[in-house]
Amino acid sequence: MLFFALNRSDALGRAVAAAGGFCVAKHEEREFDGGEHKARPLTSVHGKDVWVLHTLNGEPGASANDKLCRLLFFLAACRENGAASVTAIAPYLAYSRKDRQTKPGDPVTTRYVAALFEAVQTDCVVTIDVHNFAAFQNAFRCRTLHLDTGRLFAAEILARRGEAPIAVVSPDGGGIKRAELLRETLVQMSEGPV
Repeated sequence: MLFFALNRSDALGRAVAAAGGFCVAKHEEREFDGGEHKARPLTSVHGKDVWVLHTLNGEPGASANDKLCRLLFFLAACRENGAASVTAIAPYLAYSRKDRQTKPGDPVTTRYVAALFEAVQTDCVVTIDVHNFAAFQNAFRCRTLHLDTGRLFAAEILARRGEAPIAVVSPDGGGIKRAELLRETLVQMSEGPV
């Protein structure tokens, strides 16, 4: 197994590797005039199972689009250089919130992103707490692994609350179901009402 963490996800990648007891494989990323870039493994991937971590949230200097392209291009380079399998680890999966048409002509970006991963022959996509689990599963034709952090966050929330009551809210209608699941988890794990 080879584990890569692309730039801008390298701190998280080092933490994951340390927790898992494995190394982060070396790679190179270069920037070119005009906004283009390239990334390549500096370790032979031939015949290896390759895991690539890159979170796809936009940030100053790197849009979600830019980060998505970097991940896709790196996965494709690994596949073209003989990797036995390629797994994308995208803790935040960009465009997963637009999973259905809510207005005429709306894009279904979850499916488009899935098609991009499939186009570069990604074997598996791993992500955390997607917006809509069923839509996520239905969008991808390759294997997916969804990690639910509800119990982890619930334990941390309960450890920090002291005696204060907890209110679970959602910033929008789309998050109500996830907020309710978190509330239920908190009730199950706590000794008192939430």
